[in-house]
Amino acid sequence: MEQMLSAEKVDFRYAHDAPDVLHQVSMQVKKGELVAVLGANGCGKSTLAKHFNAILLPASGIVLVEGMSTADEDKLFDIRQKVGMVFQNPDNQIVASVVEEDVAFALENLGVPPQEIRTRIDEAMEMSGIYKYRTHAPHQLSGGQKQRVAIAGVIAMRPDCLILDEATAMLDPRGRGRVLKTVRKLNHEFGIAVVMITHYMEEAAEADRVLVMHEGRIVMEGTPKEIFSQVERVKELRLDVPQATELCLELRREGFALPEDILTDEECAQALYQLLSGKTPPESGVAVG
Repeated sequence: MEQMLSAEKVDFRYAHDAPDVLHQVSMQVKKGELVAVLGANGCGKSTLAKHFNAILLPASGIVLVEGMSTADEDKLFDIRQKVGMVFQNPDNQIVASVVEEDVAFALENLGVPPQEIRTRIDEAMEMSGIYKYRTHAPHQLSGGQKQRVAIAGVIAMRPDCLILDEATAMLDPRGRGRVLKTVRKLNHEFGIAVVMITHYMEEAAEADRVLVMHEGRIVMEGTPKEIFSQVERVKELRLDVPQATELCLELRREGFALPEDILTDEECAQALYQLLSGKTPPESGVAVG
């Protein structure tokens, strides 16, 4: 699979005499891949995210977007067309008083022909699930709806990659679920690569791959099952594991023979059903085989 993003031995500091925020970070994201980046506050994950559309440039090392260096000023426009960013607070990205005007804003600034703008914003609003709100004022929408408007504005640019920098952090569970449904649709149906900076483990559990950062370095990398099966290591890094993983861990400690790689509520329910429907629970004094 072709490479979308690449960082090679990236160091970064916010001031010349300040300590490094990123230390020799190397990672890749393939086209169409969904990657979650986890880490405790201050670990550098948002700083890394801002390198992928050249908001920040490395002090040393190189960041490539589809083979283009973010340090190449002549490629800056192309890079920001390829990689769109959605931030934590949607109000910071919404600039117009009507939803469809907000989605069209960047395209108008780029000089895209009006007919093309109409096609793109309708497509983006449909993809993001906010088409029915197209004539609403953004301030009348819920947090989750606003975030989907922000996503639509980025999608209208037709990027190959979407960076979500804790984009669900300010949302309630319902709003978060709807935004994630939109993100999964963009990834699975339209092949848009997604890098999701998050502190919600259930979100990370749905990724193709998980990167864990600690003190400016990538210290773990693997599939969600590979990462979250290492419960003690994850907790040493001041992170949680998905609730279903935590529940199964506690049940194993009580003697239930459950798999170590359970991530979702559905997997947990299936494992418990399989266990309890065919075997006697340990409370009866009969060991579970």
